[in-house]
Amino acid sequence: MKPNKNCRRILGIDPGLADTGWGILDDSAGKIQYIAHGTIKTKADVPRAKRLCFILHSIRLIIEKYKPAEAAIETLYFGRNVTSAIPVAEARGVISACLAENGIPLCELTPNAIKKGVTGVAGAGKKQVQEMVRLILALEEIPKPDHAADALGAAICLLNIVSPVTFEKKAKNPKR
Repeated sequence: MKPNKNCRRILGIDPGLADTGWGILDDSAGKIQYIAHGTIKTKADVPRAKRLCFILHSIRLIIEKYKPAEAAIETLYFGRNVTSAIPVAEARGVISACLAENGIPLCELTPNAIKKGVTGVAGAGKKQVQEMVRLILALEEIPKPDHAADALGAAICLLNIVSPVTFEKKAKNPKR
């Protein structure tokens, strides 16, 4: 499902070991169009290495099917439990590596940057963000599950805050 030539296709990702949300959006002449969303689920009783391989394989399939030109991923948020951040960091690592091996530039966005990019308010609540995602994409319902809605939010944020030219320069010259 390749986008047309005048279209900018974005893959948004909300990483997690148990649930990785993803969403695909197109931007054609400033008009955002919803394409697809979903989650990659892994089971807790499966060894971590196999879960990470499943996430890697699933991201490869999403890339192969939708052919995104760019990606946005939520940065790691530690909150109160640093231990739970480790599996998320590992998931982010395999996802980042997969995007790199496919030549897809990755923009990392903090949770507050995504909230601000979607709602205009960095301290917006989860429900506010989800409702704005629904409104921006003209969907009948809030995308489910939450991780997929968050991934779509990351994609919207990338489309709203980063121009293709600026992003391309940063992706080629990451030390800037």
